[in-house]
Amino acid sequence: MDARPENPAFVLPARNTCAITSRGTPVPSEAPLNAPHHNLLCPVCARRTTDDGLLLECPADHERTLLRVEYAAKGFTPDLARTGLFRYRDWLPVRRELPGAGGTVMYRSIGLAEFLGLRNLWIAFNGYWPERGCTLETGTFKELEAYSVLARLPDDPPTLVVSSAGNTAVAFAVLASRCHVPCVIVVPAGGLGALMLREPPAPWVRLIALEQADYSDAIDFADSLSRALGGRLEGGTRNVARRAGLATVLLAAIEALPRMPDFYFQAVGSGAGAIGVHEAARRLVEAGLAETPPRLMLCQNAAMAPLYDAWRGTRTRQAHLTAPPQVFAPELTNRHPPYGTRGGVRDCLVESAGDMLVADRTAADAARALFADMEHIDIEPAAAVAVACLRQSVADGTVPRDATVLLNITGGGRRRIAEQALLSPAAPVSVVPAADWRSGEPPVGLLRNCAVLQ
Repeated sequence: MDARPENPAFVLPARNTCAITSRGTPVPSEAPLNAPHHNLLCPVCARRTTDDGLLLECPADHERTLLRVEYAAKGFTPDLARTGLFRYRDWLPVRRELPGAGGTVMYRSIGLAEFLGLRNLWIAFNGYWPERGCTLETGTFKELEAYSVLARLPDDPPTLVVSSAGNTAVAFAVLASRCHVPCVIVVPAGGLGALMLREPPAPWVRLIALEQADYSDAIDFADSLSRALGGRLEGGTRNVARRAGLATVLLAAIEALPRMPDFYFQAVGSGAGAIGVHEAARRLVEAGLAETPPRLMLCQNAAMAPLYDAWRGTRTRQAHLTAPPQVFAPELTNRHPPYGTRGGVRDCLVESAGDMLVADRTAADAARALFADMEHIDIEPAAAVAVACLRQSVADGTVPRDATVLLNITGGGRRRIAEQALLSPAAPVSVVPAADWRSGEPPVGLLRNCAVLQ
């Protein structure tokens, strides 16, 4: 049987659309935008393109670069009638709004700030913490990118192929199921433990796990699978909607803080969120709301830190052929991040006078416990790496105690979710043996299983 929904939510009738809840009940959403409110711009050749919802790169033959978005709205004008991600729809490259989207919650820290001796520590919390109004049901800021990416897609989209270390997979499994978007999600088998869901994925969502693989292997396999299926890659950092969705963290901050932060701390794997934040900061500067972007302080595992090593020039990139098993936060282990790409991590670090930092397992583990004690909520491993790096930066004097600091807690509240909902391992999952995915060609049986989505 063809698993593709007969009436996908993204086939828009006239000036209305709907999203489908996980129980299959149509829920009216906001009408699609009446006219294009953005274009895509290539910073290398200055080519402007109408956004088709899928384009990841400039088609011209030149150096690789990240596309930029030009919005019709030059000023920062949040929609005060809305909460959540789509409050900032004027600066999101989307075609429609999707119901139920949460957003970042900003608050000024007391406990952690006092412990570190910081006078102006602000926390951008992305996860599940209902007492503070944070209701990202999958527990991380990957939900922001999933909503934004799905809202950018064209009507009746092709099968979307997504690679993930775990957190992105959860977000897309839930939201693609709800929105009736055919989607194939590729993860390393070691990341299956993070795929805990309230309900099984819909029939139009396929989960694939690669044995003896890491995040970068999942990225490469997703690329070959997408070509074989005739689907479209979600694209990771290259997807302007992913970066813009993650950038709403800074937009929420600029509404809450008295000024642009001096420092921005975040744990990174590919750097999509940090790049998006820097792009948003530049836009805010151009709008006259700040003089300079915040300094990007980007954090990785000490055991495997491709971006840190590239920035510091301490080890060759070939040292990272596989992710070591002792890595504290596996989601930060992209071996091929967009470091030297035009508009990538290196450019953002240079433009913001930022830096790359690392934390080892002991420091990250201690930081995770410290945050729980001081702020009274559990956080994800990647967020703990950022807390550990902030702690060290204050201790060594890199961050002055009177600086305004924005700490992005990229995931938290999973324990709260488990207390309030019955979670089960995602199933069914197609497991691909190492010999099969290493051959470079997706197995025929797997292609048949996924082809019904087309």
